[in-house]
Amino acid sequence: MQTDVLIIGGGQAGLAAAYYLAQRDIPYIILDKGKEIGEVWKNRYDSLTLFTPRNYSQLPGHFLIGNPNEYPTKDEIALALKQYAEKHQFHIRLNTEVLSLIRKNDEFQAETNQGLFTSQHVIVATGPFQKPFIPPLSNNLDKSIKQLHSANYRNLDDLNKGSVLVVGSGNSGAQIAVELAGSHRVILSAGHRITYMPLSILGKSIFWCFDKLGILNAPSDTRLGQIIRKRPDPVFGLELKQMVKSEQIISKPKAEKVENHTVYFTDGTSVEVENVIWATGFRFDYGWLHIPNALDEHGKPIQQKGISPVNGLYYIGLPWQTSRNSALIGGVGIDAAQVVKKIYSHYNLTTI
Repeated sequence: MQTDVLIIGGGQAGLAAAYYLAQRDIPYIILDKGKEIGEVWKNRYDSLTLFTPRNYSQLPGHFLIGNPNEYPTKDEIALALKQYAEKHQFHIRLNTEVLSLIRKNDEFQAETNQGLFTSQHVIVATGPFQKPFIPPLSNNLDKSIKQLHSANYRNLDDLNKGSVLVVGSGNSGAQIAVELAGSHRVILSAGHRITYMPLSILGKSIFWCFDKLGILNAPSDTRLGQIIRKRPDPVFGLELKQMVKSEQIISKPKAEKVENHTVYFTDGTSVEVENVIWATGFRFDYGWLHIPNALDEHGKPIQQKGISPVNGLYYIGLPWQTSRNSALIGGVGIDAAQVVKKIYSHYNLTTI
């Protein structure tokens, strides 16, 4: 099947791209390997709540129902994405996994489990959460210990009785640790000192403050953007800080070695655990992208503000694509509008 623009990925980034393409009457098809729109969000842990309020968690042309200053759940976002796609009647092929993408005879060819798709332009919108990363030291844990990546954890019923080590100090690790502290002995291992940010200041969302101060959308190539980018992401909300202070959650530095049931930390201490949740992030996985000059030696996209050196190849939804906001649901629309504008400028030249 042939189209003008092929969008790989039907999450928030892909849908935002479709929105702007439709506004300019540019034919497109979204390919998504999921069974339904919003599936990735639905499959995250049950208690997941966004740290961005509703008015900073919206897609272009779509508003979340409810108090704009309160925080949506993952199921609310999943439903919103599905409703967004239905409202705009986006052209989506579900259950369609891209197995390889090549460029041949000045067109892109995407081989999928549903056949071949060709196009003049491709937008890769697979997002930053592609392949869960678990450190190799996990292999030395006793087989009886329950190990889960945060991407596969759903709720406390997934775990064995006994203590839980949460490895990773991002917002997912923080939320999971706080949730489990009510039923398990929880140890949190962080590779760096955790910075905490309140969700609100004087009744205003911290993201409202970031927006007004120019921090939220500070361009990645400016001095302010570079300063922010060098710092570890903060944990939003103060629940974890309070629980660590009261020793409801035991704080440990980086885990450096494991043997059977025992985990050793860089400060010389150790604990015995029955469960480990690896909130250790994700790695890019572009094993299907077989185009010269598209990826660097580490397998990461070569791009500037979403534009690849490969003519006709674009990205949306990458961390720090243009700003800190690029990988957040409320920020993909800004980048999508710019990428589609670039496609439109080429599209006019080739269709006149």
